Amino acid sequence: MSNGVASSDTRGFLFTNLPNILTLLRVAAIPLLVVLMRDPSPAVSIVTFCIYLLASLTDAFDGYIARRYDLVTPFGKLLDPLADKLLVVSALIMLAVMDRSPSIPGWLLVLIVGRELAVTGLRSIAAHEGIVLAAEATGKLKMILQTIGIHGLILHYTYLGINFYNLGMASLLCSAAVGVWSAISYHVTVFRALASGGIRD
Repeated sequence: MSNGVASSDTRGFLFTNLPNILTLLRVAAIPLLVVLMRDPSPAVSIVTFCIYLLASLTDAFDGYIARRYDLVTPFGKLLDPLADKLLVVSALIMLAVMDRSPSIPGWLLVLIVGRELAVTGLRSIAAHEGIVLAAEATGKLKMILQTIGIHGLILHYTYLGINFYNLGMASLLCSAAVGVWSAISYHVTVFRALASGGIRD
């Protein structure tokens, strides 16, 4: 019989909770990706692509499993978005500094990382003020375009007649544009709510 205390429910334990394990695997993949992305060769780029793809897939699966089987935990709520941002930012930084030409421009990296920091800070303020900041379609579109872009940029070279650097850059630029738009929308929503006294539960 459950009394609602997390410590009495084995579903909340870190190492017996599959979604949490998948999230931790995503974090564990980051140093491996950093090491591999020091090598710009086509063969290693394919290996890096596969690892990044598997790490990205864990994001979809851990969320689905947690919701489907009621395995949502405070640890998972904290680490899941953090793992996502660490994975994306680590990959972007390595893509910018790789000894491979062309690479992603520094201003684009600053724009993307700055947007993520701004929205993360905004969400903290909104949560503190009791403001409900629901995810928007533009935010989800940004994530999809960003994921496609990073995968393309990791591959970099031309395969099957497709220039993956150009594909990745186009997708990442679109992601950045959508991301800035969604960030503006989030800020307007929060500032309006604050001006009207906030939206509390």
